[in-house]
Amino acid sequence: MSWWGKLAGGAFGFVLGGPIGAMLGAVLGHNLDKGLKGFRTEEELEPGEQERVQTAFFTTTFSVMGHLAKTDGRVSEVEIAVAKAVMSHMELSPDMRKAAMRLFNEGKAQDFPLDEILEQFRRECHRRRTLIQMFIEIQLQAAYADGKINSAEEQLLLHICRKLGIPEFLFRGLERMIRAEQRFSGQGDQAAPAGPSVEDAYAILNVSSSASESEIKKAYRRQLSQHHPDKLVAKGLPEEMMKLAATKTHEIRQAYELVKAARGW
Repeated sequence: MSWWGKLAGGAFGFVLGGPIGAMLGAVLGHNLDKGLKGFRTEEELEPGEQERVQTAFFTTTFSVMGHLAKTDGRVSEVEIAVAKAVMSHMELSPDMRKAAMRLFNEGKAQDFPLDEILEQFRRECHRRRTLIQMFIEIQLQAAYADGKINSAEEQLLLHICRKLGIPEFLFRGLERMIRAEQRFSGQGDQAAPAGPSVEDAYAILNVSSSASESEIKKAYRRQLSQHHPDKLVAKGLPEEMMKLAATKTHEIRQAYELVKAARGW
């Protein structure tokens, strides 16, 4: 049974307490506070631990997305549409979609405990960089829904990265990658040239245009490994988000083929 199936069925023993459990419990109308358990350091998670991470990822993703949308004082229709688009792409069940939107709304509250949520999320993810990086990528996609981010959104994203142990240089690389991905998918700034460019392809692979062939191949393999859906789920990504990861791996392959064609490999 999936993590959501266990929640719906009342099997809450795997859920962490703290602000994440309290928030999800309020959204679902249940008492999910079962207290904190110890953390494992192994690469793969035990079934119950994996479900706790998946629950924390889902809860934190949509609540922080709502908080980010509210940072400039109001939530635009575009930002709401992006949140709904993420849910649609994940093909959430009606109950899951309702919970995700309630979490999004919880994140807009004035007293939303952002730092406490992020601290628990980081611990629950066992500080796994690839999983936390996927979370940042989703938040960047939401922030760039209208093709740009304002200074308040940028500062909040940098604050989130600091709390999660993501250095600014890595954030800037992810930011560049997300903007390029939007052009690959036909989204983003309408003033930009139609279709992806070779520079976009380099950005998605997270390498410079002056990189050597071996450096590009290494970056390509690294990006595929970091975004591999099965690997991410094993680390705690909710199964419903596998499609997001699959879309990213497809774009990574497209980017690599574009670079190969440009270089005549």
